[in-house]
Amino acid sequence: MEKMMDGAKWPRRLVGWSMGVLCTALLTPAMAFQNDLRSDAPDRYEVVKGDTLWDISGHFLDNPWQWPELWEVNTQIANPHLIYPGDIIYLYYRDGQPYLGVERDRDSVVRLSPRVRRLDPREAIPPLPWDIVRNFLDGNRVVAPGEVAGVPYVVAGDDQRIISGAGDRLYVRGEVPLGQRLGLYRPGQRYSDPDTGEFLGLEMETLGEARFLRQEGGITLLEVTSSRQEIRPGDKVLPLESLPVTPQFQPRMAPATSQGQILSVPGGVRFIGRLDVVALDLGRRDGVEPGHVLAAEQLGEIVTDPVTGETLRLPGEEAGLLMVFHTYERVSYALVMQASRSLAVGDRVHAPQETAMMAGLGQRQAP
Repeated sequence: MEKMMDGAKWPRRLVGWSMGVLCTALLTPAMAFQNDLRSDAPDRYEVVKGDTLWDISGHFLDNPWQWPELWEVNTQIANPHLIYPGDIIYLYYRDGQPYLGVERDRDSVVRLSPRVRRLDPREAIPPLPWDIVRNFLDGNRVVAPGEVAGVPYVVAGDDQRIISGAGDRLYVRGEVPLGQRLGLYRPGQRYSDPDTGEFLGLEMETLGEARFLRQEGGITLLEVTSSRQEIRPGDKVLPLESLPVTPQFQPRMAPATSQGQILSVPGGVRFIGRLDVVALDLGRRDGVEPGHVLAAEQLGEIVTDPVTGETLRLPGEEAGLLMVFHTYERVSYALVMQASRSLAVGDRVHAPQETAMMAGLGQRQAP
């Protein structure tokens, strides 16, 4: 039987505080944040197209998820919570505490007359590589356990086709929502809690899109408007998820109690590295939101005790950082932002050590 080397199993959603954490919590906010600045942090940085908020934060901070703690909103500019190419991010001190501010070219802002509304024609930088994330979300989603049984499904293709594609018609059984853009999906992996066996959700792979034609006798006729893969009988029909053009969340501290595991790597990659997407057994019910950063711990190797013959699992090693970008009630998707070791399904995720330390200080407010 497998035994943890330290005699204790991984606690689910419970954080134990070490003496180091308690000592750090006694530091003043100024001391704590001063220590989190990079030793080579620039005084000023000009944002360029292609930057992400994670990249910019990494220029100034050892821990990029602490960006909200130092960022001070400039209420004198339009869209103060957003950052655009051409903006200048600068570091300054007040009362001995470091802050990050932004300078913006006024010529880049368009005033709409006679209304007092301003628009910036540029596209704000995303918190993480959004092209990777958007492409993934276009092809994947999760259906909650309570919704799986009632999902409408394809019963046949037009002219008895077994395989259908763009331009073909589909006959669908079930309550197809009207007045919405419709997606076509194929059920994938069934997500379950690794510890309790609880059903967390069903992964769905996007096959294409369809539009409503008519409904008769409990059967709905759809036309496939676009397809990524062939559509077959048994495939599902759901309203498309609404996705932002550019997300506006910030990398920030995950709840100190966040502890879970990597459930899967949609796409079947065995070894997980930087910029890979993973599914986690943490969701909205666990307090996890887009922007939350989690540390990933590579599971320790299983060895045999040479004296007792017992099977032991060695302690794990910190292996990287993940940022959550999309959440469901019981599951979330995250992007690997840093990876010092390869990760795998079953590896643990938790609030980064520094995050847990800072939790005792509370959210920093700019004076």
